[in-house]
Amino acid sequence: MNRSVFYALLAAVLFGASTPVAKLLVGDVPPLLLAGLLYLGSGIGLSAARLIRDRRWQPSGLARAEWPWLLGAMLFGGVLGPVALLYGLVHTSGATASLLLNLEAVLTALLAWLAFKENADRRIVLGMLAIVAGGVLLSWPTGDTGQDSWLGPLAISAACLCWAIDNNLTRHVSASDALFIAGSKGLVAGGVNTLLALALGMTLPGVATLVPAMTLGLLGYGVSLVMFVLALRGLGAARTGAYFSTAPFIGAAVALLLLGESTSPVFWVASSLMGVGVWLHLTEQHGHQHTHDDLQHAHSHRHDEHHQHKHDPGWAGDEPHSHHHRHLPMAHSHRHFPDIHHRHEH
Repeated sequence: MNRSVFYALLAAVLFGASTPVAKLLVGDVPPLLLAGLLYLGSGIGLSAARLIRDRRWQPSGLARAEWPWLLGAMLFGGVLGPVALLYGLVHTSGATASLLLNLEAVLTALLAWLAFKENADRRIVLGMLAIVAGGVLLSWPTGDTGQDSWLGPLAISAACLCWAIDNNLTRHVSASDALFIAGSKGLVAGGVNTLLALALGMTLPGVATLVPAMTLGLLGYGVSLVMFVLALRGLGAARTGAYFSTAPFIGAAVALLLLGESTSPVFWVASSLMGVGVWLHLTEQHGHQHTHDDLQHAHSHRHDEHHQHKHDPGWAGDEPHSHHHRHLPMAHSHRHFPDIHHRHEH
């Protein structure tokens, strides 16, 4: 299995399982405060891991031009998205909410395709249509629960749009340190939401709720985001979103087992449509003759066909390794994803 695909699927497992677990907490903690605690747990845990890894505080390594991308990702993905999701969980079952999160992959691919000119072929488009059809079925009002029949799905759909914007913005900084990107997003987003919640009069929960919430945030939002950033580096936004769209099925399964929720025939029809969409995404292949332009950047890499460069005499031969390097123009043909080396026009 491609390593980037593994990263995307692991991110999906961690995030997908966190959604129904968060529903258990949302009754005890207001959505805004819970969103802050989840991201604070992520930011504190990942920042500590980075300090231990580097044995001291290291600069971010981001260029000045990359900071707007990261700050925008923090706003949409760290502040607005989690609040919308947790508000939606108040008005939606855990299983239905988990499947609705498939819309994130669709919106991510659409933004990548339309706004950032990332390639999306017929198979990706057909998969998106199947996922949208499933999402419409899940969101359709039943007429027996009043506003909650559409308010919850609408809030979750808004969260998906926020995370789709986040994914495409994070794509532009995915070559940088994934621990720094995910950790800083957690600290900023968690701090903003927590302070805002406290300013509005909300109070911190007891240790029995606080520790599980922050631990859930570290795993479901922090480690998951690190894996997602690594996948973005190798797959691009649309494909990473496609693999990540397996998360809702994991979340739905956990919700059915953990929360004992009931399901309707509509739920299973929607599941089938979304399953077809995910399968189309996962089985997509892309390859053609393409040209690499002159490129200079720094990231972790091995000396593969795209990294044939010389080192100073003192290099120990470690693989993988990271340093500033240059790619000379080259033309060849092979299967590839729109990773940091294949962001070309079609």
